[in-house]
Amino acid sequence: MTEAHAPLWRRTFRLPLVLALVVGSALAAGAVVAGPAHAAAADDIRINEVVTTGSVNDSIELYNKGTGSVDLSGWILKDDNNSSKYKIASGTTLAAGGYVAFDVHSSFGLGSSDSARLYLADGATLVDGFTWTSHSNPSWSRCPDGTGAFVQATAITLGGPNACGSGSGSGGGLTAAAWPGGSAVSTADAAGVFGTDLSGLYQEGSVMWAAQNSGKLWRLVGDGAGGWTPDTTNGWTKGKALHFPGGSGTPDDEGVTLTGAGSSGGVYVSSERNADSSGTSRLSVLRYDVSGTGTTLNATQEWNLTADLPPTGANLGLEGVTWVPDSYLTGAGFKDQSTGAAYDPTRYASHSDGVFFVGVEGSGMVYGYVLQDSGAFTKVATISSGMAGVMELQWEPQASRLWVVCDDTCSGQHRTMQVDSTGAFALTAIYNRPSGMPNYNNEGFFPAPADECVAGSKPVYWSDDSNDGSHAIRKGTIDC
Repeated sequence: MTEAHAPLWRRTFRLPLVLALVVGSALAAGAVVAGPAHAAAADDIRINEVVTTGSVNDSIELYNKGTGSVDLSGWILKDDNNSSKYKIASGTTLAAGGYVAFDVHSSFGLGSSDSARLYLADGATLVDGFTWTSHSNPSWSRCPDGTGAFVQATAITLGGPNACGSGSGSGGGLTAAAWPGGSAVSTADAAGVFGTDLSGLYQEGSVMWAAQNSGKLWRLVGDGAGGWTPDTTNGWTKGKALHFPGGSGTPDDEGVTLTGAGSSGGVYVSSERNADSSGTSRLSVLRYDVSGTGTTLNATQEWNLTADLPPTGANLGLEGVTWVPDSYLTGAGFKDQSTGAAYDPTRYASHSDGVFFVGVEGSGMVYGYVLQDSGAFTKVATISSGMAGVMELQWEPQASRLWVVCDDTCSGQHRTMQVDSTGAFALTAIYNRPSGMPNYNNEGFFPAPADECVAGSKPVYWSDDSNDGSHAIRKGTIDC
């Protein structure tokens, strides 16, 4: 993401008299307001997180702390003004232990001194409420989820467990370590080849796939000097233009990955919007058949995840995507968020034998999805990276670890995660960028395959979205 965004519109309301009478002296920052006159099922639904400023639109998250699903159809969200209303869509249900976030900014703004209130569909029965006297920084969150007091959490986690205290999402007590490899970094492309907006990387043997935000996919080959250059065969010389299924639009593609089938099984790209309608989020994973010789590629399948994910700015969406094999997940005891039980690939129809993980720039969240060949999808993981944003995700089979990477927003920090004893992905290490690399706007990252290890070290690559010094790809080393 390279373009600047104006701050979100904010406004501050004074509490009307009717609300003041309800909440009384509970108007201190962090006060929780709830009404007693509602059904037992409704009593399990709690306002769980509120975001009033920052990288995502004004949002309110609900959590079901009960043991059964609750139908939220027609329920109403308000701020401190009774005339401000956001009506929850018909058919919306919240499973036990589930989270759902609503982007309310088109209905009302959440000010620095304001309230979030939840009502039954009658608009008069108060279910839950929360009042604050300062903006979220970055998130007002219940700790623990559903039952605790509201605190300023360490990260925005809309749609998933809150980042409370020193949990794995916030750092887990770990401190940033030096880069686990050489400090030196060199350019790995010729000057002026790609220009700006080169983003995701994925190495497949002697080929490097690269996604460019302008709706372009590159197939790169070795340049004979340890770097990469565009393939000049089969229409790849200037990269291939990408479109959505049917040839429409221009995906703002940010990440690229392959499954265990390699590129013959399709190249998968994450996109945050249709560049032809740049003001609207379209959080999608797209699959492309790259076997032809034409210079244009139309997606053979799209999994549009927009409605299933918390709202985010149009240019702050899916930045990274990577595929993790079912074999690792089942062997590590990975827990399926959708069932609350151990992940069982057989409960899903044909789906690539793995789970796709996507990273969100605006929130720093990571989500895992089973993407079925039919176009259906199921969210099986919600992970807080603990960083301000996620620009790249990479699964490294050699070390069985998930790399979660931020750009210059986080001074080029890299984090690694693995499935822990609870069945969730948890933080295992935090690394600073190599000391010899300036704080570039790196949006792509890939550690070379295991077969390139020599004397305990192998290459690692970054792509620089800003094309600093007219170079977009750089090379370093990492310990095997």
